[in-house]
Amino acid sequence: MTEFWQTTFPIPGRNEIMARNAESAGWDGIVFPDTQCLAGDIYSAMCLAAKATTTLKIGTAVTNPVTRHAAVTASAISTVQVESGGRTLLGVGRGDSSLGYLGRSPAPVGQLETYVRQVQQYLSGDAVDLDGYPSRIEWLTEEHLEAFPKPPVDIAATGPRVISVGARLADRLTFAVGADTERLAGAMASARNIRAEAGLDPDTIDFGAYINIACADDVAEACGILRGSVGTFAHFTGMSKANSEGLEDASVFDSIGANYDMARHAHVDASHMQNVPDDFISRFAITGSAQYCIDRLGEITDLGIGRFVLLTGSRGADPGATMASQQRLVEAVFPAFR
Repeated sequence: MTEFWQTTFPIPGRNEIMARNAESAGWDGIVFPDTQCLAGDIYSAMCLAAKATTTLKIGTAVTNPVTRHAAVTASAISTVQVESGGRTLLGVGRGDSSLGYLGRSPAPVGQLETYVRQVQQYLSGDAVDLDGYPSRIEWLTEEHLEAFPKPPVDIAATGPRVISVGARLADRLTFAVGADTERLAGAMASARNIRAEAGLDPDTIDFGAYINIACADDVAEACGILRGSVGTFAHFTGMSKANSEGLEDASVFDSIGANYDMARHAHVDASHMQNVPDDFISRFAITGSAQYCIDRLGEITDLGIGRFVLLTGSRGADPGATMASQQRLVEAVFPAFR
């Protein structure tokens, strides 16, 4: 079955309400970005969301290797796994706004790889060698692991090196490359090949996609809703020539990446998006009527992607238009995939 996950900032005082609303509206899961300078603590939010719901899946999208030690992350997500009765997902990436608002760049890929290995070991109850010291999360006993299986680790990936880390070390891989089916198909094929070369069954990894989507008959209105969030996800491609090489919109990606204004992260009026045409937004995202959204999402599910992490708005976007778009998604788009 196709899963639709909502992305939202954790807001202290509102996390339980947001989770209940997401569950009652028909979302399959909710994910919180780990961005300490822009929002509240994700693990507090996730535990509150877990206690306020019964079926809603709860995850991070994403945490990073710098602001939280691997042991801290593994213990925190395992806590949520217990509190939710086994409904959690650990999303990990190199870090973006979480590090940008500390004046730092995303973590190097090698650091991400070491981190994922360590987190997987901790989550499995194994000892991690920290410069000769065998570190283990002592409260994760065999009884705990039998009652609550290890939370799946999901890597958010855009470029070839991070796709490689995810293919070899993760349980799930969620691509942040936009809604282009050709690009998604290529990323999936690459991940399967890398996993097979590592001696692993390529069919044992689950694929998802981060998709910016706005459901509105007026395409210009839809683009206005998504302008800020498209800038955020497009700049992941623009961070490296290896990510954008050969793409139709390579020059746009490169410009967004080179000029990204972290101070206006995900905001509709960010300077790096002011000269970006709506045509680009509609190619990178899904912008249009309910039937158009159904058709575009259907093309992606046909590739074998069964989990969508949806970005449905931007900071500074018109709240009325954003809410109306989200309502159309829930009422007119989701039922086509149930």
